Amino acid sequence: MRSGGGGEGAWPGKRRGQWEGSGCGLANEAQGAWPGVGPAPSRRGCGFGSGGSREAHPAGLRTWLFLGGALGLCEAVGLDPSMGLVAAIAGGLPHSSPLPGAALALLLFTSGLWLLLGLILRLGLRLLLGGTGTAVGRAGDPPRLWMALVRMFVGRRPRLRSCQGVLPPLPLPPLPHTVHRAVSSLQALGPGGGRDQVPALAQSFLGGPGPQLQRWLRLRQWALPSYLGDLWDEQVHLGGRDPLPASGNYYLMDLPGPPPTPLQAARAANAVCALLSFRSRVSSGTLPAVLFRGSLPTCSAQYERLFNTTRVPGETCDRLQRGGGAGHVAALRGGRLFLVPVGRGLAPRALQRRFERVLRASGGGAGAGVMTSARRSAWAQVRAVLQSGGPSSAALRALEEAPFVVALDPPPGPPPNGHRDPPSDGDLDAEAKELLLGPCYNRWFDKSLTLIVFSTGRMGLNVEHSWGDPPVVGHLWEYTLATDLELGYEANGDCREGPEEEPGVPPPQHLQWNIPDECLPALGVALDTWQALEADLQVHVATFVPPPELPPPPDGLVQVALQLAVVRERGACLTYEAVPTWLFLEGRAEAARGCGRPLLELAAAMEQTNASRSLRRRLLQGALRDVLARMRAAAAGAGLDRHLHALAAVARQMRLHPPLLEEVLSQPWALAYSPAPRAEPPLLPRPLCPGGAGFAPPHPDAYGVSYAQGRGGSILFHVSCRASSPITVWGGGGGTP
Repeated sequence: MRSGGGGEGAWPGKRRGQWEGSGCGLANEAQGAWPGVGPAPSRRGCGFGSGGSREAHPAGLRTWLFLGGALGLCEAVGLDPSMGLVAAIAGGLPHSSPLPGAALALLLFTSGLWLLLGLILRLGLRLLLGGTGTAVGRAGDPPRLWMALVRMFVGRRPRLRSCQGVLPPLPLPPLPHTVHRAVSSLQALGPGGGRDQVPALAQSFLGGPGPQLQRWLRLRQWALPSYLGDLWDEQVHLGGRDPLPASGNYYLMDLPGPPPTPLQAARAANAVCALLSFRSRVSSGTLPAVLFRGSLPTCSAQYERLFNTTRVPGETCDRLQRGGGAGHVAALRGGRLFLVPVGRGLAPRALQRRFERVLRASGGGAGAGVMTSARRSAWAQVRAVLQSGGPSSAALRALEEAPFVVALDPPPGPPPNGHRDPPSDGDLDAEAKELLLGPCYNRWFDKSLTLIVFSTGRMGLNVEHSWGDPPVVGHLWEYTLATDLELGYEANGDCREGPEEEPGVPPPQHLQWNIPDECLPALGVALDTWQALEADLQVHVATFVPPPELPPPPDGLVQVALQLAVVRERGACLTYEAVPTWLFLEGRAEAARGCGRPLLELAAAMEQTNASRSLRRRLLQGALRDVLARMRAAAAGAGLDRHLHALAAVARQMRLHPPLLEEVLSQPWALAYSPAPRAEPPLLPRPLCPGGAGFAPPHPDAYGVSYAQGRGGSILFHVSCRASSPITVWGGGGGTP
């Protein structure tokens, strides 16, 4: 989750009222929410054959039946809408056909018309979506007529991969435009720090290696689904060598308030069934498509890597590994690893009994999980030894083939004021920190998803970032919470659905680690590194409750307030919010750089006692317009940072070191912020809202801030920073932000 040369700390959060199409029919799904694991979905192509009849043909089977019925009815009443084509086809059929000639001819004509209609729909939608960048990047809403046409061509109930083959590629911004914006973003910070030389470096870059690097990106754009592709993974995520808890993972929190059950095993069972249900719907292609503003289709490629994905460490660069269709989940309890079979249809109550067996298992041990919190090169060396054979090799294989990991944790500490919704400041600090860092021996930070269930019944999710972006996980997490409520619990806290035991499914199996003596020093260093990080990294969850007479502040105003706060603390600086580019094929996230000149002028006016209210209001409106313009540009694929990172990655492959790219990308972020990801429309019944999400700061002297809408218009802010920093509120100020 960090960008090279300065870091990346935020994620592309979903905007309220923009992301739709996530309805899951939970009331019907709750009765069968444990459909089994089944085969893991492979990475599908972007054409017709991507699973399900709706994905195979845009018109759908119902359209074929409607056309056939309508044509048959017309033939019955003596009408011929085919203008003689059916009769011509019937005349050319052999007399030995099993069906009457007229019926077979009508069937063939209907199928041909259906295929032609599908081709027209697909080509029309491709042409319409070719204007996505212009429509989304313009000031104001996209044209209504264009949105209506897209919605008509998309259809009433598109599925997850229905429109994957017609999405436009991510635009490649013009090189002079990117360079000009990069220079402007640094000039806004003022003189000093080598920034005085940036204009000269820009001219040298445009007259030197810049055009050559741009041509290589243009070639990649022509040959690949996205010009970023593996360049993005290696430059931003997989090439990072820092420990994952501080650089590549983030967390999502449970619903505020008391948990629906105090039983740890029961909550874990319902949550696992919900996760497997979501996985099954992704694999079968029956999950509804996610639509931007209810009309524009988004890329679904990241859903394919949501489960069964592990980040495997390497000496210089990591890689992503997809597991097979394992019929088990991996459970961690006190550092011990258990393989929990789930078969193809294990019910929540039977799963609860298996998790109870895991909880009753005595003993503990550090295991190898601590190494996933170490520096990546050190973990790569230890993993190579563990993989050479023996019990440790089997344990690694079980972990990496599992769809996700379940971590059964002790309580993080009672909240100071009990379980309240909305919570008071500091109530969720201990839980948030454990979700992010955890006891390192009871985590597998390499895994794409780790479900964390505390002994109090509360739970959360720890997510590795390199495989995809948080909007996908936000969709999954809200589905999990909603399905958990639908499945429900008995009065004593037990799961409500399914039998106690199911024959043919074996009990949990304890897998042993056989760690050689040569690896023990590395485990000790990893534990020391994690303990130092755990003592240094501070996480605080604060609640803002607006006055009752005012509506909740919009996202833009919250972002301006966060930028204004950090500018008033330390002057002109770089801030970062990632914006999703899911409207494009294999789009990830683009950076919306903040703290432009309008915001700096607002900050100066706020410090002037003689500045009038009307002046401050006018400057605030200008800062809001600037923030929204940057976000629109990023969403339209016309951002800045991703293009710069791609240029830098190509330059590194060509053994070039352009000073401009090194100067721009080495500037540290002072603030990374983002709204917590959510499903839209919400899957949870009102007024329930997830407790938000959080991540580590992108730089030792920076803040990481995530915010989420809570009950009653409240806003939950998850703030992280380093206590060792001399300039953060926690470090330099010695207190809580």
